[in-house]
Amino acid sequence: MTFLLTEDQDMLRETAMAFARDELPVTHLRALRDSGANGKDPATRQKLAELGFFGVIVPEEPGGEHFGLVGLGQILEAQGRTLAATPLLQTALIGASAIQLGGSPAQQAEWLPKIAGGDVTFALALDESAHFNPLNVATEAERNGQGYTLNGEKRYVPDGHHADMLIVVARTFGEAGDRHGLSLFLVPADAKGVSIQELKTADSHGAAHITFTDVMVGEGALIGAADEGADVLEPVLDRAAIGQAAEMLGSAQAAFDMTLEYLQTRKQFGQLIGSFQSLQHRAAKMFTELEMTRSCVAAALSAVDEGKTNVAELASLAKARASELVHLVSNECVQMHGGIGMTDVADPGLYMKRARAQEAMYGSASWHRDRFAKLNGY
Repeated sequence: MTFLLTEDQDMLRETAMAFARDELPVTHLRALRDSGANGKDPATRQKLAELGFFGVIVPEEPGGEHFGLVGLGQILEAQGRTLAATPLLQTALIGASAIQLGGSPAQQAEWLPKIAGGDVTFALALDESAHFNPLNVATEAERNGQGYTLNGEKRYVPDGHHADMLIVVARTFGEAGDRHGLSLFLVPADAKGVSIQELKTADSHGAAHITFTDVMVGEGALIGAADEGADVLEPVLDRAAIGQAAEMLGSAQAAFDMTLEYLQTRKQFGQLIGSFQSLQHRAAKMFTELEMTRSCVAAALSAVDEGKTNVAELASLAKARASELVHLVSNECVQMHGGIGMTDVADPGLYMKRARAQEAMYGSASWHRDRFAKLNGY
């Protein structure tokens, strides 16, 4: 099956690739890391807003561009190539999707234009343990006279250390592990009772542990129906997994290109190391895996835009393939560079560190393979 971009989507891809190459090279991430910014980059956020990247999946009427998830996938792939730390995945994809899929007309009217304009950033506060498990939610949201009171803790929230708004997954009924009883809430990051512990991460993108202590929110903060938040959360997480897979595809492609260039220039025993058959076989393996993963990601992106019924299966397929791909290619990149690949002055190590974070976010390869099997009755 062939997946072709429209003319507008292709132009968007070219713009995104050029922006990432010229404005967000790997040296930019190094500069942020060395300055202690920990992934916080207001200047880049403003540039992304000016390019309209935050509104790519937002309908034109609320101020967006509406290139669809296929369009946003091109931007995420581009930023993956240079390991760029931006709020696009959390805000332009997860935040916009949650409001579009579950938000009330009032919430959509208020938040979608702000997202599209880059005026607000979001972070999904979901995980409560070291591993991705979207139903393992114990954070409580107890109904009171004016709305709800939230109490609980969230672990490793991407962008949680600098987001303006939090989408908090809490339990309004049942016990941890139950699908029924989850609810989603919009909570300002500076609300009374919200405590944010910034985390410095190995990939220099940053994250946060967030504690909610008697946090009061009104009825209007609820996204979707009470107790039925999983109906919104699951398709949002499918989109997040697909978007993360697109970013990982970009990271793997860049690491592969870097490795291929090294094989074609590094000499050993008087020969280019790329002439050694064993290394050629390993490079061929990476190339094959890249192309297969590219097809999986393209299929998943298109399925969302076309409203297909197998989005969940394709999301798990894309994320599982991308996780295994980025693990393989980042490892090979370091190994084939030899001793220099282990040093901080060289880029391969940065790609490996980012790969490990990408693999864990929104479900590991094994988590998605298990899910894929269950969805297909295996």
